[in-house]
Amino acid sequence: MTCKDCDKNIGPQEKQASMEALGVQLCERHTRLIKRVILQNDTSVEAIQLFYALKEAGAHPMLEWWDGKKSVDIAISRVKLNIEIDKDYNMITHEQAISDLEDAMHSFKNGFTTIRIPHLAIKYYLDETVTNILGIISGLKANIKAI
Repeated sequence: MTCKDCDKNIGPQEKQASMEALGVQLCERHTRLIKRVILQNDTSVEAIQLFYALKEAGAHPMLEWWDGKKSVDIAISRVKLNIEIDKDYNMITHEQAISDLEDAMHSFKNGFTTIRIPHLAIKYYLDETVTNILGIISGLKANIKAI
């Protein structure tokens, strides 16, 4: 068993603790670091799981990336893709809808594409979600000049 971040060998207790807290196999050091990110940014566990799944798939994601206006859950800067995880997908208000639209406009003005993914898609369909995001990345690479 190895840490998904640093490839350090980890014991069964470390694995169990990180899996229970985050749903990702991490060493004690990286579990502490990710828990600090969660506290500082109100990052969802699903964003952490998607980040490591995309990292494992070779997508080079960045967690809690600052876009100049706010922190984005996950960014793939090579193709200018921002990924936001909707935690309260069922309870969107008209104010939140307008705010989301304004955020998307801000991203587009800076050349970024923003996609919003319901947390349930990650919780129950992580592999399919990663496959679809990789397809989006591939499409963006074909249509824009990759950095």
